[in-house]
Amino acid sequence: MASFRKEITNLPNLVTMGRVLLVPFVLIFIDNFNPVRSFIAGLLYLAAAAGDALDGYLARSRNEVSILGKFLDPLADKLIVTAVLIEMVALGRVPAWLVVVLTARDLAINGLRSIASAQGLVIAASDGGKIKTAIQLVAITLLLVHFRYPPLWMENRVGEIDYHRDGLILLYISAAASVFSGLQYIRSFFLTAWRTPRASA
Repeated sequence: MASFRKEITNLPNLVTMGRVLLVPFVLIFIDNFNPVRSFIAGLLYLAAAAGDALDGYLARSRNEVSILGKFLDPLADKLIVTAVLIEMVALGRVPAWLVVVLTARDLAINGLRSIASAQGLVIAASDGGKIKTAIQLVAITLLLVHFRYPPLWMENRVGEIDYHRDGLILLYISAAASVFSGLQYIRSFFLTAWRTPRASA
């Protein structure tokens, strides 16, 4: 318990828990009719996403990598993304099937990671997964902003940017990258599992 208390109060884990606490505020500010509230929701989501890089950096630089942190960090990532996507399905911004595909992929990969960890297998994260995460971050931020705005360098309304449309397009792209990277991970899992017994023999 002393070790647990120390881990739960270290700075990286506090940052991670702070990211989780931002989730309700993001959901509260999502609004189909108020551009200001929607813009605030986008900023809060970006803050939660930036915390992902910050807690990892703090854990490594302060030598405070912990078991609790390894559990909380991916949990916070999935909770933030899933909660926001489900809320946007309820508001009609995102099709439900797309969220099902994204969520099912993450559940499947997390299950494989648990099996691999239990068997002592190390499977490196694929570049496809990193690309998917980056595209998804931009897509969800644009979907949260939602409304149309002219580019900053244009004074009139000609050529305005439809943040909802562009965000949805990027979310479709991230879903394709998600499925592709998931297949990569499954392939790596089975190749690693196949080679390990042969190497041991």
